[in-house]
Amino acid sequence: MDSDPPSLHNYPMCPACKEPLITFELDGVEIDRCLRCSGTWLDDGEFDQIARLEGAKGDPLGKAVADAADGVASERRCVRCNSRMKLATVQSVEIDRCPRGHGIWFDRNEMESLIAAFKDAGTARLLGELHSAKPKKGG
Repeated sequence: MDSDPPSLHNYPMCPACKEPLITFELDGVEIDRCLRCSGTWLDDGEFDQIARLEGAKGDPLGKAVADAADGVASERRCVRCNSRMKLATVQSVEIDRCPRGHGIWFDRNEMESLIAAFKDAGTARLLGELHSAKPKKGG
């Protein structure tokens, strides 16, 4: 029996520019990235996974993101459930977060700003490697 060819409808779409996200692995953690706008989606729990890879407990960047209060509704929708995300502010950087807890969307400049603000944190070091990585298509 023939199977249906892969469809773009099966791939998560970028909340910013609506392109398919490319999934790649960073030290065992799957990361979703948009090749067009360089945005990054982190599923719930991936900050903790990245912190564990660095041997960090209570990583300051992950804690700041987790503790940030949700603000107004964003125009963007969650990669996983399509709910309208909420804006959360971390170190003067507005990020988009799923209200159902599925994950966080970082625009290119948001990720860079948080990496700079938390440059000594374990997750920031690994996210810096992630951000500078050039994923290959075909994820």
